[in-house]
Amino acid sequence: MAEQRNSNTLGLLLRELLKERSLSMRKFSELTGIDTATISRIINGKRNATPQHLEKFADCLDVPLINLFEAAGYAIEQRQEESDSDSDIHTSVDAIQSLLKSSNVYDDEFSVAHVEQKLESYGLYAQTEEGKNSIHKDFDEKIKSVGSIGPFISKLKELYEKFSLGKGTLFELTVIGSTLLYFIIPVDVIPDYLFPIGYLDDAIAVQLTTKTLIKKIT
Repeated sequence: MAEQRNSNTLGLLLRELLKERSLSMRKFSELTGIDTATISRIINGKRNATPQHLEKFADCLDVPLINLFEAAGYAIEQRQEESDSDSDIHTSVDAIQSLLKSSNVYDDEFSVAHVEQKLESYGLYAQTEEGKNSIHKDFDEKIKSVGSIGPFISKLKELYEKFSLGKGTLFELTVIGSTLLYFIIPVDVIPDYLFPIGYLDDAIAVQLTTKTLIKKIT
């Protein structure tokens, strides 16, 4: 019954978004690359949308992916920061675990501690010339390869600009560099090839870095 309600919630939201944008279901199908029958079944609550479906819907409709995930029944939180960072995506560990289990594509346990360990090691690498060169050389290419995978992308671009201009103390640039490397290097806690699930831990990395920088300022 809960799954039925979730499907109906997503269906109603999609109907509203399509109406606002004057998009027919056929045109929506062309833009997303998802066949019309599948879209129809999702909208009518006859099948569940996968994370891949939701990512394509969000990209086409230009809405936060988090909104569609919540409407589809994935227990992902979104919190407003005092800094009005509308572009940030905040996901809870429980939500990621739930999503990974429902996808049946990843068996390992996810934890913030694993992300923090990766960030610490990348922080050391970010201080080296090789690490800095990797960031400058590979960031734009990685951004292009993932497109608008999630709202946290805009935050990463902001961090990259600060890093490139050298805006900040050594500590701040090291923290920022560690996050950029986490995004660039494909060997994450959750592998990038598990698209788009493989980028949820990158969102967590961005969130951790943002909190660290805010604490340092205050």
